[in-house]
Amino acid sequence: LLCLWTHLNLMENQNNVTEFVFMGLWENRQLELLFLVLFLLCYLAVLMGNFIILLTITCSHLIEQPMYYFLCHLSLMDLCYTSTVVPRLIRDLGTARKNISYNNCMTQLFTAHLLAAVEIFILVSMAVDRYVAIVKPLHYMVIMNRRGCNVLVFVAWGVGFWHSVALLLMVLSLPFCGPNQIDHYICDVKPLLKLVCKDIHVVSILVIANSGMVVVVIFLVLVASYTVILYNLRTHSSVGRRKALSTCSSHIMVVVLFFVPCIYTYVLPAGSENKDKENSVFYTVIAPMLNPLIYTLRNMEMKIAMGKVWSKMVHSEFKSIG
Repeated sequence: LLCLWTHLNLMENQNNVTEFVFMGLWENRQLELLFLVLFLLCYLAVLMGNFIILLTITCSHLIEQPMYYFLCHLSLMDLCYTSTVVPRLIRDLGTARKNISYNNCMTQLFTAHLLAAVEIFILVSMAVDRYVAIVKPLHYMVIMNRRGCNVLVFVAWGVGFWHSVALLLMVLSLPFCGPNQIDHYICDVKPLLKLVCKDIHVVSILVIANSGMVVVVIFLVLVASYTVILYNLRTHSSVGRRKALSTCSSHIMVVVLFFVPCIYTYVLPAGSENKDKENSVFYTVIAPMLNPLIYTLRNMEMKIAMGKVWSKMVHSEFKSIG
């Protein structure tokens, strides 16, 4: 439906805008400079934390386990997704004019939605893994083999690509006649719709269907799956229950941290007055920064593997020097 609507409108609309100007998070210059330093530190923490997870998993036996295989992909998505948003945000906080060309804006829109959608379905894959491990433990090795894990990752990329292409085609079909000031710090579909010089009632419904309702449905499915998982833990031993609770609580925290701000942002129509740009900080900066801490501080297996990998690296370094 979305692609059909886009095709019918693509040839009709005129576009007079060649660049957009971000209004940013704050209008206070001193506050922007303060947050420039803060977001720079956050971005460095995202890079370091997720790089450590990637290195630890890929250089240890953990990569053979489905849960850590998906965690590796999640960290990669966090790195890529944050890198499409935060470097430009940091640059814009340090400059007076926060402009972006039309083509670069569309590229950022497509890339951000692609990576965010893939991350969402990686989180779904992690929930599937925990569900099979706890509810159907006897079938775990058959269902969650490497081929099955690869299929889930390919599906995540396929669905993410379909979602972002549909969204991009819809935005490309819209006429932007001016003004060109985006009340945000990134090119996202809702702030862009406010600049369209035609009625956006139908488009807003399509955006809610393509983004908002999909996120809500996935979130409810995840909540239901973790509820079933927690219910089935009653039959496990106390040691197994503690380990499973630790793992599932980490997953639940990450899911809530990412999904709740997304739902608030994309379920409401484009014309509504809400704090979209403030909420988006949670899933573009804060969640990718906290994910490594959540998955490592509460996971003894990750801590042990991390210690082994780093000690091996230090030992090999000293050996090469000697």
